[in-house]
Amino acid sequence: MRRIKLLVVDDSILFREVLSRYIRQDIQIDIVGTAGDPYSARDMILKYEPDVMTLDIEMPRMDGVAFLKKLMPQYYVPTIIVSSSEEHKKAAQDAGAIEFIPKPIARTNSDMERFSNVICAAIKRAYAKGGSLIGKANVRPASGGTVYDKADKTEKPDTAIRPIISSFATTSAPAKPAPPKAPEQLSRQSNRSLPHNGTKFRKTDVIIALGASTGGTEALEQVVKVFPEDTPPVIIVQHMPAGFTKLYSERLNRNCKMQVKEAEDGDRLRRGLIIIGAGEHHLRLCRDARGYFVSSKSGEKVSGHCPSVDVMFTSVSEVAGANAIGAILTGMGRDGASGLLKMRNAGAFTIGQDKESCVVYGMPMEAFNIGAVEIQAPLYNIPDIILNQLY
Repeated sequence: MRRIKLLVVDDSILFREVLSRYIRQDIQIDIVGTAGDPYSARDMILKYEPDVMTLDIEMPRMDGVAFLKKLMPQYYVPTIIVSSSEEHKKAAQDAGAIEFIPKPIARTNSDMERFSNVICAAIKRAYAKGGSLIGKANVRPASGGTVYDKADKTEKPDTAIRPIISSFATTSAPAKPAPPKAPEQLSRQSNRSLPHNGTKFRKTDVIIALGASTGGTEALEQVVKVFPEDTPPVIIVQHMPAGFTKLYSERLNRNCKMQVKEAEDGDRLRRGLIIIGAGEHHLRLCRDARGYFVSSKSGEKVSGHCPSVDVMFTSVSEVAGANAIGAILTGMGRDGASGLLKMRNAGAFTIGQDKESCVVYGMPMEAFNIGAVEIQAPLYNIPDIILNQLY
């Protein structure tokens, strides 16, 4: 039997890597490509003509539902939505998705293995259900929405898919990145709260706190991999499900000069150590007579998330005060904005990623708009800005 050609589409490179690793264990499925957004997925579809596609909903450049609405009338691909955003389930099915599977809360390898069994079975069902229609225009099996039945007018697959290119071109496709700004051109606009006093930090006491969401896994890595191995302690909240934060910390640990680990309640902070907030656990900075340590405890969502960037930044403002650096990076929503403002009002040095270098300019924009950001800068400049404050 011919192997099912699968395309995996998700904006998280970590999730794509983990999902692909487990799916590849099924000898009936061949992952022909992975894509981080619908524009890349379009190119992969043109190149590989997959039999089935897994698709996230919340992605940069174009969300999954909008992608399906453009794709399905022109080129049918049996699609399984794999997303933590269940509120868009019906819209995705109406747009042509065959099945909706929530992203896993994976704490162990066995959890992920169980999820991979579910997703592999769904891939095979999707192929069996829609296999005869793959590549046909305006045709898809009933799956919760309108059923198109125009097989007699269907173009051949190699011609049917070509209009997707012009279809995408009519949307507001992202502009090419702006050329890098010289350091003296960096925006320092924020006159709504007190500016940083310009003093250097006591090297034994400084804390670096970083928060991010959509697009943050790659952005955070670009920042922390530059840090020397004796950099003061770094604490990070990246919106990510339980289980995946451990995998992410292991990946960073392989690629960074500093040691990186997932937070455990009571972890002591020291120079050369990065702590990643665990999924479904709020990360807080604490201090006693021995120095800084972290609290990692489950709790209700704050600003829509657990872990929450607001929770972490607020604890830093209360515990470290002016002896801290906070940076808010790419992400959807406003989590972290109020916490960063508290940090700045406590005298901390605060940074926001600029619009041009963000995958999603949501969290940094909200922080900037309320005066929480002292300096706004492109991603590539943020590591140097932080290090210049330290040394």
